[in-house]
Amino acid sequence: MDLTFSDQDAKFRTEVREFLEYSLSPDLKYKLQTGIEIQREDVVGWHKILYDKGWVAPNWPKEFGGPGWSLTQKYIFDEELGLVGAPRLVVFGINMCGPVLIAFGTEEQKRRFLPPMLSGDEIWCQGYSEPGAGSDLASLQCKAELKGDHYLVNGRKVWTSTAQVADKILLVARTQPIEKCDKPSDGLSLFYTDLDRSAVEVREIEKMGRKAVDSNELFIDGLRVPAANRIGEEGKGFSYL
Repeated sequence: MDLTFSDQDAKFRTEVREFLEYSLSPDLKYKLQTGIEIQREDVVGWHKILYDKGWVAPNWPKEFGGPGWSLTQKYIFDEELGLVGAPRLVVFGINMCGPVLIAFGTEEQKRRFLPPMLSGDEIWCQGYSEPGAGSDLASLQCKAELKGDHYLVNGRKVWTSTAQVADKILLVARTQPIEKCDKPSDGLSLFYTDLDRSAVEVREIEKMGRKAVDSNELFIDGLRVPAANRIGEEGKGFSYL
């Protein structure tokens, strides 16, 4: 497909190239090109560079900190990142958790979670898949039981990217037994919460005898989640994904 760019788009591309040339650390670029595992400080450092520039959340509305780019500018930015081998941000916060919160969260939840998500002060992961619920997410079994002003979560998650460096998690859990639901996708609730290491064990997954880069399994035992951190209605979480 042929793409036609305006003079303004060409100027923007030049601006992006110049920014990447002086902002992207050679050490970080080398790690990515050679497959060396990047550390939390690498992820946060690059995030904050983009945040200071105002370019960390291309798909967020401007009122929440997005740059207000056109679709063409978003395409140019993404293309230039790929051409120089720049690291991808931890996408679950900026590209997944943020938009869900913007669309369905309360004003209080937005004020609490969006600013540190945008600035990179809090790193997010996404707790969806389970050993028996990958592509068939509606069959998940991780349970969240309401106990007064909080939920108590128990279960397992798998293929949880970036959990090894994350502070927070967007978690899907079952708040109603599947046998009491009209359909399997009912009874699921969505939560934003701390990845509390005292209640969540993070194990890196091994493939062919080697640790898989950025893939983890979570063992959740008594994770307390404030009821105020639930997104939307209880049992309707599948519709927010």
